[in-house]
Amino acid sequence: MNSPEIRERHLDYENKHQKIHRIKADFGAFVKEYFVVDFGVRVGLIVADNDSILLVRQYRLLIDRLSWEIPGGKVEPGETSETAAIRECLEETEIKCGALHKLLHFLPGLDTLHNPTDLFYTKEFVASTPRYHQHEVVAQSWVPLEQCLTMIQSGDIVDSLSILGLLSYYLRTLENA
Repeated sequence: MNSPEIRERHLDYENKHQKIHRIKADFGAFVKEYFVVDFGVRVGLIVADNDSILLVRQYRLLIDRLSWEIPGGKVEPGETSETAAIRECLEETEIKCGALHKLLHFLPGLDTLHNPTDLFYTKEFVASTPRYHQHEVVAQSWVPLEQCLTMIQSGDIVDSLSILGLLSYYLRTLENA
């Protein structure tokens, strides 16, 4: 199958967090209409202290409960992915990180979700008294990596950013063992 001819690209909705584009693609025998949600570039950061990983706990609407996750969020205009990962971790946990190492670049969706994502890890950080971003984070905890993997299997960690970050970091530790 050849790439389609893009007939129409229209911005249907926009706010500070997302854009929704309507795109018509002509495949020759048929025309398909896509609605693409664009959240921009996202980052996640694995902060490792010996065998433990920093997790934050936040309420998530789509599962209607609190979720354990790695720190992360959106890359703002003018930021690099590395700068955004450091900023997001600092905002969510008051922990200042340095010396980031790239873990993975991935695309959560290939059809209707534009959200390219970069994952990093660091073992270099300066901790302070835990203070949480009061509108997002309700707790933070250092969780052993093996327990994080168990939490993925049990459904206690369910978001793709955290799952891919933790599994990628685990594979990295196996390679370096």
